[in-house]
Amino acid sequence: MEKKSVLKKYLVFVLGLYFLAAGVVLIVRSALGTTPISSINYVVSLNTPLTLGTCTFLINMLLIVGQFWLIRGRGSRQDTVEILLQIPFSFLFSAFIDLNMLLSSGLHPDSYAASIGLLLAGCITQSVGVVLELKPRVAMMSAEAFVKYASGRYNREFGRTKVCFDITLVTLAVLTSLAFTQTVEGVREGSLIAAGLTGYIVSFLNRKIMTRRNLYRLMPVLKSNRAA
Repeated sequence: MEKKSVLKKYLVFVLGLYFLAAGVVLIVRSALGTTPISSINYVVSLNTPLTLGTCTFLINMLLIVGQFWLIRGRGSRQDTVEILLQIPFSFLFSAFIDLNMLLSSGLHPDSYAASIGLLLAGCITQSVGVVLELKPRVAMMSAEAFVKYASGRYNREFGRTKVCFDITLVTLAVLTSLAFTQTVEGVREGSLIAAGLTGYIVSFLNRKIMTRRNLYRLMPVLKSNRAA
């Protein structure tokens, strides 16, 4: 029974990765930029033969190396296992991105309103992925794990470290784009909208899920009270 429970958790996590990848791709297809976490990956993919999924995997590997550097001298065996576990999930996530890029290859918005619609759909899809990814608590994606270890290493609050991390990624994306084309590609108003909106949607979905879960837990109690 416990094996089934563990398997279910991992299946939910993988499903979350797929929705997360699909959300990233929809935001990219909106042509209004991409999320901060994918900004540098997207810029590199625009200016090299590498696919977005391949760039995502390579950046994640750099973040994994960075995590080992952050835990040097203080990391536990559990930390090492958690970091190594990110490698297969990063590969899977990257494969999902390339799959969704292929499936959406004919998706080209013909108006600004259509672009906004795709952007919002991407934000919602990505938020569903975040919720499904976090609920099982079986692993963390490389970016969030990097922020976790960085905040622990330097005794900084996670939220502030995450903001600094996102700003750094966007800045690097802009500089990389300027280095390649002397113009800014891949970072637009959609990047700001996605960064600001996704957190609110995730919070909303989390509240809804918890409300329903609490309701289901209360139902047997309500029935027994009625019977009494």
